[in-house]
Amino acid sequence: MKGGHNGPRHELPGRIVSAHGRRVVVEDTGGNSHACRLFGRRLQVVCGDRVTWVRADAEGATGMVVGVEPRSTELARISSNGTGEVIVANLDQLVAVVAPVPAADFSICDRYLAAAEWADLTAVVVLNKSDLPEASEPGLEAELATYRALDYPTIVTSKRSTRGIESLGSQLRDRVSVLVGQSGVGKSSLINLLVPGVEATVQEISRASEEGRHTTTASALYHLPGGGDLIDSPGVRDYAPPLPAPRDVATGFRELAAAGQACKFPDCRHMGEPGCAVEPLVRCGRISPRRLASYRQLLKIAMEVEQRLKSTGRTRLKERTGPRFRK
Repeated sequence: MKGGHNGPRHELPGRIVSAHGRRVVVEDTGGNSHACRLFGRRLQVVCGDRVTWVRADAEGATGMVVGVEPRSTELARISSNGTGEVIVANLDQLVAVVAPVPAADFSICDRYLAAAEWADLTAVVVLNKSDLPEASEPGLEAELATYRALDYPTIVTSKRSTRGIESLGSQLRDRVSVLVGQSGVGKSSLINLLVPGVEATVQEISRASEEGRHTTTASALYHLPGGGDLIDSPGVRDYAPPLPAPRDVATGFRELAAAGQACKFPDCRHMGEPGCAVEPLVRCGRISPRRLASYRQLLKIAMEVEQRLKSTGRTRLKERTGPRFRK
């Protein structure tokens, strides 16, 4: 998806390390940050994009982004108008952070993990703020045990005691990862521990983007001292990924995708159909009823989207801006 303008220019390779609407910060191959603008109204970029840019004076910026390289992976969400909106690009790994305070919403965590499945990303679950008294509640450990049983790496961390920080750093090493989760779970605190001197990087990005101070209102990319990159994304109150067709929603849930192979009907949606192999596993405790409820919430959304498309005479687009789906 190249974008650009005509005329002679010396194009340079770069990477988006922060984006604020039409203002972006591009890191060049030498690790230097440059305040840039986007050329043309149709050009759009997100944190992690590989781009081409030219040196130019443009409304206080020192450069102009003129092209975007094809993305290897994307993490997206459903926007306000119901379409897919890419959040970050060119990732290897998604790290879903939860905490005892604010109360962990594991349905949001499930949605992030499903998005990772569809985008072919490694996914990790982190329970932060483990030093708080609320962290000892049995329900939290039970949920972590559910994720561990599904082969999702789970790490327990604390800013105060630095518990789990070394393990998390090892998981992030030599990968491009994004931290996602509810507002207030402590993602910025984790970055402060993982990236020495992060405040200097924040100030450099803030100056380049013309922001007077740093707040996590847009994603920003940081380099890890042991190798790899970490993207801090804004906290959310809710999250929903762009969805596949209803028949494919279960592919975002590992246990349902596996159990569904034994269903009587190949198009079973695990909604109480005759011969469904999922229901018996829920009853005997081998599949989490809460995870099944998370799946059914997303299935309902996918069915509503499909119905709206049919009512307007449209069909599901073959090419999507959201995650790619596993077969």
